[in-house]
Amino acid sequence: MTLADLPAGRTEPDGSAVVRLLSYNIRSMRDDRKALARVIRACAPDVMCVQEAPRFFRWRKHAAWLARECGMVYVTGGAPATGPMILATLRATVLRTEDVLLPHTPGLHRRGFATAVLQFGPAARLGVLSCHLSLQKDERHAQGRKLLDRLAALGTPHTVAAGDLNERPRGRTFRSLAAALQDGWAVAPWGGEYTSTPLHPHQRIDAVLASGGVEVLGCGVPDGLAGVSPADLRTATDHLPVLAALRVPPVPGV
Repeated sequence: MTLADLPAGRTEPDGSAVVRLLSYNIRSMRDDRKALARVIRACAPDVMCVQEAPRFFRWRKHAAWLARECGMVYVTGGAPATGPMILATLRATVLRTEDVLLPHTPGLHRRGFATAVLQFGPAARLGVLSCHLSLQKDERHAQGRKLLDRLAALGTPHTVAAGDLNERPRGRTFRSLAAALQDGWAVAPWGGEYTSTPLHPHQRIDAVLASGGVEVLGCGVPDGLAGVSPADLRTATDHLPVLAALRVPPVPGV
C-alpha cells in the first residue's frame, strides 16, 4: 500500500478531525539527518511522537533543526523527558504539556514520557504520549502500567500513546497495553508491519495505541514514500517509522 491509501489530515463538518500521527525512533539523530527529514516530510504527519530525541549538549538546537526541516514545531519533551519528544504542525493548538520522569532503576537508562493535549479544529482534542520503554522486562511492565495512568491523567476522553515498546506483541507489557487500548496495526493494518531493523525488518517493537473512542483508519510502516529511496529508510535511523491515521471525535460542549 502507498501513502495515498492513508487519509490526509483534515477537519470534518461534524467537528471530528482526521489526524496523521507518526511514531519514530530517531537514534538521537546520529545517522543521516537529511534522509531522516526526507522520510518525515514524506509521511506528512500532523503530530510526531519521537523516541531517542537529542537530549545532551545543545539538544534544543538539534530539536529545532528537525522541526524546521520537517515543517513542524517543537511541542514538548527531549532532554526533560530523557528522550521522548512531541512535534506538531501549526494545525494543532497546544492546550497543555507535561514531561514525566519515571522511577529510575540503578544501572539502567532513565526513562520518561512526553505528553501533550492538542486540539484540532474547533472541538477535537487528543491527548498524546510519546514513550520509549525499558529493555528490562520487569521495569518495562511497571512503565506500561504508568503509561495507562498518565493517559488517564491527561483529562481528555480521546488519547493515543506511541513509541518504542522494546517488546513484541506477544510480550506481557505489549499485551497488557493492547488489552486496554487499540493496537493500531492489529485494528487497521496498513503498509508494513515490522519496524526493526530497517536493514532486515523482522519484528514489531514500535506501536501506536489509541483509546476506544478514537477510530483507527490505518496504521503501519509506510511504503512508496514520494522522494524517499529505500536507502533513506536504511540510513535515517535504526528503526522504521510507524504512521497512523486517526479520526478523533469532537468533545461535546467545546
